[in-house]
Amino acid sequence: MTKGTYQTFRRLLTVYARPYTPRLVLGIVAGLVVGGSLFGMLRFSPALIKPFEEGLAGSTQAAEGNVAPKAADTVETRTEKEEAEAKTSRRIALLQRLSKRLGIPLVDDSGGTTWQFMVVAVSGMLFFVLIKGGATFLNRYCLRWVGSRVVVDLRRDLFGSLQNQSLAFFGKADVGELISRCTYDTSLIETAIAGTVADMARAPVEIIATVSFVVLAAIEHKLLGFVVALLLVFPLLVFPILFLGRYVRRYARRALGRVGDLVSRMQENFTGIRVVKAYNMEAHELARFTGMNESYFRSMIRALRAELCMNPLMECVGVISACVFLIFCHLRGVRLHQILPMGAAAVLAYRPLKQLAKVNVGVQRSVAAAERLFALLDVDTRLPEAEDAVRVDTFADRVSFENVTFAYDPGSPKVLHDVSFEVRKGDVVAFVGETGSGKTTVANLLARFYDPSVGHIRLDGHDLRDMEIASLRKLIGMVTQETILFNETVADNIRYGNPGASLEEVEAAARKANAHEFIMAEPTGYDRVVGEKGFLLSGGQRQRVAIARAILRNPPILILDEATSALDTATEQLVQEAINRVMTDRTVFAIAHRLSTIKHANLICVLDKGQIVERGTHDELYEAGGLYRKLCDMQFA
Repeated sequence: MTKGTYQTFRRLLTVYARPYTPRLVLGIVAGLVVGGSLFGMLRFSPALIKPFEEGLAGSTQAAEGNVAPKAADTVETRTEKEEAEAKTSRRIALLQRLSKRLGIPLVDDSGGTTWQFMVVAVSGMLFFVLIKGGATFLNRYCLRWVGSRVVVDLRRDLFGSLQNQSLAFFGKADVGELISRCTYDTSLIETAIAGTVADMARAPVEIIATVSFVVLAAIEHKLLGFVVALLLVFPLLVFPILFLGRYVRRYARRALGRVGDLVSRMQENFTGIRVVKAYNMEAHELARFTGMNESYFRSMIRALRAELCMNPLMECVGVISACVFLIFCHLRGVRLHQILPMGAAAVLAYRPLKQLAKVNVGVQRSVAAAERLFALLDVDTRLPEAEDAVRVDTFADRVSFENVTFAYDPGSPKVLHDVSFEVRKGDVVAFVGETGSGKTTVANLLARFYDPSVGHIRLDGHDLRDMEIASLRKLIGMVTQETILFNETVADNIRYGNPGASLEEVEAAARKANAHEFIMAEPTGYDRVVGEKGFLLSGGQRQRVAIARAILRNPPILILDEATSALDTATEQLVQEAINRVMTDRTVFAIAHRLSTIKHANLICVLDKGQIVERGTHDELYEAGGLYRKLCDMQFA
């Protein structure tokens, strides 16, 4: 694991797993118990097997001095035979003490093992098995719970971070890529961590337990050469894990990028499906998507090849090691009862070694995804808010723009240049001009979606940069040309921004917005789901729901951004009536496309190339014969 991989994975676990430390510790302790029970089972079984192998009754009598010693074994020297007999005697003595403590006979009249003692022996083995099984369950459950919880918190923080980014961020970001990172990348981390954390805590303990047993057994039987060989072979088992793990990470990162491209392509296609069909571009879109899909497939297959190569490589190394071990034991004249426990332990150690290989793959995949997620979490494009920001709950006097200049990016062309005007409470100010003259930018600056590059915007004397952003936006309602509704009920869309409103308040707002009649024309009424972006409603219906939403919020300042420009004449009349109601007793900033809607404004500002070139009432500007009159004549010609 490289330093970068370690740091990313460490951040993933330490930052997000820390709140769940008790459950994490419980899972790790359970992993230690798994290793301890495995070690105990390995150490307990030879103490039972060997006396039975050599004849428990005969061994017992020999230990008591009732049977003459056997002839020396032709393979072992006398010293080795004496050591073996001494070990057997110690085991027999241990069994005898256990027999007396439990009050059960060790051998029966025929010299065989009693059924009572066999029950005890089998129960001892079952005890270790049950302890291992219970601890394994607890280990996996606790650590997988923590792993899944980590991902839930990570997804929450990621979504929250994106919610707080500025509009400038979303203006440059690929929405499909953001969706992919919030869904697919986090799901990949969840799949990897849920199993990886559990295996990381359990597998090393199992390996240590089995290797410790093998080392102790080798020392007992004077097979230190075997221990040296084991230490030499172990790096060969680890090498393919490390080498192929880097390969997996590289192509997993590429595959994640391809998924982002796919989601972006689908999101863009589905959003513009009417244009696709209108121009008969279905085949073209399918070809583009197929190319991206095939690129994703190639990246996934490359990562899969590396992942699938790990087990065969480890098995080859394991088989070669086993063959070397058997040849070594044969040359040393090692007996079967000496080989079997170490062989069994080696087999038990192989499974957690394979799990570690799987862990490494999971770590590499999760790190590839985590790097992409942390790159988003570390981005901070939020508009700065002063530590001593002023909370303003009411609008009492005026809004003023003072020599405001604005460009969306440093070095890019200025959208507004040296704009100044003042609007008193209760006034209606309209902004007119050709497309691209900066009308909508004025509204965006007032709502503090952006900050001016130069100059100040003040509300009741407070610079917007010195105010709490949330309190500022509570004073402002917006109705835009591109009406955004959510895939919820009509009532929920009207309540948006005021979720505690009662149904009676919702209906009252809908009546003022000329929306109640068409809402109740449907059997489900206010419980009707409007579809994604309000797709199931007409343009005029969506606009009236948006106006009802603004009425229900009841803000003192209202921004109308070309709210009727895309409607037919009959619908425009209904919407205009609703707008006239919502404008009552409010300060209104109207961005006008149809000049007939702003004739009664207290102030009309004419924008041209980001500058206010004319200002006054409708009659004053029309009589002046400037750009405003030209726009009026063009529209009413």
